[in-house]
Amino acid sequence: MNKIENNVLIIGSGPAGYTAAIYAARANLKPHLVSGLEPGGQLTITTDVENYPGFGDVIQGPWLMEEMKKQAINVGTVFHNDIVTSVNFTNNPFVSNTESGKEFISKSIIIATGAQARWLNIESENKFKGFGISACATCDGFFFKDQKVMVIGGGNSAVEEAIFLTKFASKVILVHRRDTLRAEKILQDRLFKNKKIEVIWNNKVVEFIGEDNPQTLKQVILENTKNGKKLTLDINGAFIAIGHDPATSLFKDKLDMDNENYIITKNDSTETSIKGVFAAGDVKDKIFRQAVTAAGMGCMAALEAEKFIAENN
Repeated sequence: MNKIENNVLIIGSGPAGYTAAIYAARANLKPHLVSGLEPGGQLTITTDVENYPGFGDVIQGPWLMEEMKKQAINVGTVFHNDIVTSVNFTNNPFVSNTESGKEFISKSIIIATGAQARWLNIESENKFKGFGISACATCDGFFFKDQKVMVIGGGNSAVEEAIFLTKFASKVILVHRRDTLRAEKILQDRLFKNKKIEVIWNNKVVEFIGEDNPQTLKQVILENTKNGKKLTLDINGAFIAIGHDPATSLFKDKLDMDNENYIITKNDSTETSIKGVFAAGDVKDKIFRQAVTAAGMGCMAALEAEKFIAENN
């Protein structure tokens, strides 16, 4: 087994992981970063990015992640294209093992494994992801100015996304598989009062239809969950809002988490329930879920790790 002693191990490689790496490397901590299943995180499946500060023109998500990675390498981060399979937080230094047989012995760990949007998992969905189908209204709503869009879901996030999209879209159709919403009453009141929003009850999406060149979403086929009747609607965009799952299974029973398995950190801090273990980005943030907030937390985690190491050296 290849043993690697290090100051900071960063697990995950989205905006939080890369920013943590940049700050830790600049503090001369010589961080090691294990990129995980989806190097670059959720931004690698986002095409146009318009809300990341510092760019006058629209940029591409994969390009932004590639630039962050280059920056982290240039300042001294050691990258491992690998997956962490086990962690042991019982004693410091902490021990982590990877799929390829590496063993990291680390004074501190920054967890930046992110979260994944839940998808409908129907075949035609993959075809139009990033080309009309999105899981983030705040990221992509702007691209549907004066167009007709659909939101799929019935919880708080679905209702919030539907209301948010009325700022841009000419019409928003909310589709829910049941006949009542799970969202908070105050949000439901706002939704029902909004004249731009139409709700279609007891229906589920069975297929997305569109054109190939360029890839463009054109229609959605719904199926009634009670009588099986099909309904075809013309739409320009679809937002899947059936929740997110944080990538935290590796840390189950090792760190304090909330009832949705997001890692709990101390107030105004990225420190977890174990001293020396920090969490940044969507793995602990279910409210904002933006690249810029994840990057900010990555910075916080690196600064806190630096302080922890200095105090416990």
